[in-house]
Amino acid sequence: MTTTFSSAVGQPLARIEGPAKVTGAALYAAEYPVDGLAYAWVVQSPIARGTLNAVVVDPTTEDNDVIAVLWHGNAPRLEPADDPELDVLQSEHISYRGQAIALVVARTLEAARRAAQVLDLDLTEEPHDSLLTADHPELYTPEKVNPSFPAVTDTGEFEAAYAAAPVTVDVTYETPALHNNPMEPHATTAVWEGDSLVLYDSNQHPPGVAAAVGKVFGLSADRVHVITEHVGGGFGSKGTARPNAVLAALAAKVVGRPVKLALPRQAMFSMVGHRTPTIQRLRLGAQTDGTLTAIGHDAVEQTSRLFEFAEQTTVATRHMYAAANRHTGHRLVRLDMPTPRWMRAPGEAPGMAGLECALDELAEKLGQDPVEFRIRNEPAAEPETGKPFTSRNYVACLREGATRFGWADRDPRPRARREGQWWIGTGVAGATYPTMAQPSTARARRLGDGRFEVAIAATDLGTGARTILTQIAADALGAPAEAVTLRIGDSTLPMASVAGGSSGSASWGWAVTGACTELRGSGRDEAFFDSTELVQQQEKDGKHAYGAHFAEVRVDADTGEVRVSRLLGVYAVGKVLNPRTARSQFIGGMTMGMGMALHEEGVLDPAMGDWVNHDLAEYHVPVHADIESIEATWIEEEDTTVNPMGSKGIGEIGIVGSPAAIVNAVWHATGVRVRDLPVRLDKLLPHL
Repeated sequence: MTTTFSSAVGQPLARIEGPAKVTGAALYAAEYPVDGLAYAWVVQSPIARGTLNAVVVDPTTEDNDVIAVLWHGNAPRLEPADDPELDVLQSEHISYRGQAIALVVARTLEAARRAAQVLDLDLTEEPHDSLLTADHPELYTPEKVNPSFPAVTDTGEFEAAYAAAPVTVDVTYETPALHNNPMEPHATTAVWEGDSLVLYDSNQHPPGVAAAVGKVFGLSADRVHVITEHVGGGFGSKGTARPNAVLAALAAKVVGRPVKLALPRQAMFSMVGHRTPTIQRLRLGAQTDGTLTAIGHDAVEQTSRLFEFAEQTTVATRHMYAAANRHTGHRLVRLDMPTPRWMRAPGEAPGMAGLECALDELAEKLGQDPVEFRIRNEPAAEPETGKPFTSRNYVACLREGATRFGWADRDPRPRARREGQWWIGTGVAGATYPTMAQPSTARARRLGDGRFEVAIAATDLGTGARTILTQIAADALGAPAEAVTLRIGDSTLPMASVAGGSSGSASWGWAVTGACTELRGSGRDEAFFDSTELVQQQEKDGKHAYGAHFAEVRVDADTGEVRVSRLLGVYAVGKVLNPRTARSQFIGGMTMGMGMALHEEGVLDPAMGDWVNHDLAEYHVPVHADIESIEATWIEEEDTTVNPMGSKGIGEIGIVGSPAAIVNAVWHATGVRVRDLPVRLDKLLPHL
C-alpha cells in the first residue's frame, strides 16, 4: 500500500524552533558555553578624522584583570581585506567617528569595559566633512549601484517630454540616515583550534563570513568554521562579515584563549552600517487625462572614504509605471562617515517613498483618484526594456486593497474630515521588489525508519526559513514534515547564498527541492544538488513581486501628533509557502515602514561627525502602542518561471511603499505635504 501525504507547502506550520526560543534553549552567538573565555570591549574613535598616535593604559588598571590592549601599534598584521572595514587595527588613520581603533581583552566583561573607558588616546584631529548636500562639490556618478545596476538610465527624450507636458510636478523628497536595530546586537565568540578558527557569529551568511574572515588571516574558508544556529534579526546589517568577527578572532589569537565580543547598542550605529540619507528630485509629466509622458528620478547619496557603497534608490522607478520618456540617476559623495550598508529593501524603500509621494502630488494636481491614476499608467511590459513580465498583478493588488479598505467612500479633498480634535486622512502607495534566486547547494540523506536529513548552509534570521525549508523538503521527499530534520546555520554544510534580497527561500528552496527530488528518485542514501547552472541560465528581467499599501491616519489639530489608525497591505508574491510566517514578514516590514514614515531618523551633528541619537532611548522605532490595526493579505498568484516553488520572496516588500501611503494620508488629513521624512509634529504644527 502506498502512503500519501498532504502537501506541507502552503500550510501555516508553526516555527519549528519556536519552543527552543521561548524556553531559552536556542543559543545565540554570545551564549555558547566555552571554557577559558575572555571578554573584549571595542574602543571607538572620538573624532571623525585624524590619526591615532599612541594608546596608553591607565596605570591603575588591575593587571590581573586586563589581558591585552590591542591597537595598530601592536596588533598582528592582517592580509588586506576586500572590504576595508575589516582591516581593523592596521592603520593609524581614522576615517569616521566610532571606528574601532583599539580593543581591550580582559577576564571579565566589566573589567574590559572599565579599562576601555580609561585608556589614554593620543590623537591628532583633522578637519572633517560629514554633511550630505544636493550641491556638494565632490559629488560624482558611480559606475554601478547595489548590487550591479547601472547608475544612470535614459529612455526616449526625457527633458523635452517633461518640458512639453501640460501637467508637471518637480519636487524633492529627503530621507534621513536610518539604522538597523535587531534585537540581537552583532556578536562573535572566537575559538582557535590550532591553525583553524571557530566563530560563533551572528550573521546572515556563514559561508561568506568564513571566506572573508579566513582571507584576512591567510586561511582558506574551509579552515574557518562559522556557526550561526540562531540569529536575533539582521535586516541586512549582518549580510557580510563585520569588524566584530575579525576583532574577536584577532584577540583570541593574541591571548591564546577564546574571546567573546558583543557590540553595545551604541556601537551598532557606527560599526555595522546604516541606510544612507537620500535627496531625491522627482520630475513627472503627464497629459491632462493622466497619462504619464515623462518620469525623472535623481538621487543624491553618501558613502564613506573607506569603501564605496551606492544604494540603488531610483532603480524601482525603472519598473513601476509606463512612460515613453524616462531618466533615473544616482550621485554619490565620499564623506568622513561610516560606510552605508544594506538595510531592509535597500534602494526600494527610500526610492519608492519618493516616487509614490510624488505620484500622489501629480494625481492631486490632475484632479484624479490616486488609485485610478496608478492603474491608468500600468505598463504592459518592462518600461525601459520592453521585456515581458513573468507575472504582474499590481493592478489586482490595488483593486483588492481599495475594496477591503473602503476606498470608494473617500472624500478626495484634503482636510475634509475631522472627528473631535483629530483630522482624518487616507493614502495609498504601490510596492515592488525584485524576484531573485542565487546559486546554492543542498544535501539530502536517508536516516532510516522513514526519516531524512536535509542540510544547507543557510541562515534563519527569524523569518521562518528553517520551517519553510522543512516544508519544501517534505513535499519533495513525499514525506510528512515531522520526518525531516533540517540542518542550517553552519559554514561547513553545503554552500548557500546570503539571507538577503528576499531571495532566501527561492535560492535555498531550489537547491533543497533538487536534492530531495534526486534522493527520492534515485533510491540512494545521499544526494546533492547544485542550482548554479540553472540559476545562471535564468532570465532575470521581468521578475518582480508587487503590492499596494493603504493607510488611514489621524492628526491631532492641537499638537500635530500623528497616529496610524489602519494599515493594509495587499501583495502579489507568487506562491505563499507558509501563511503564518508570511503574514509575520509582511506586517514586520509594514511596521518598519511606519517607523520610516513617522519615527526613525539618525540626527547628525556635523560638528562632531556623528549621530547624536545612538541608542533606542533616542532613536525611535514603532512599539506595540503605535500599532492599532495592521492587516496583510495576498492574492493567489502562480508563477513557476521564477523557481520550482513559484515563490517570489516576501521579506522586504512590506517596507516598500508603506511609508509613502502614510505620508500621503497625512497630507489628505491636513493639507500639508511633508517632503523630508520622518513626519514630525513640528513640521505639521505651523500649518494646522
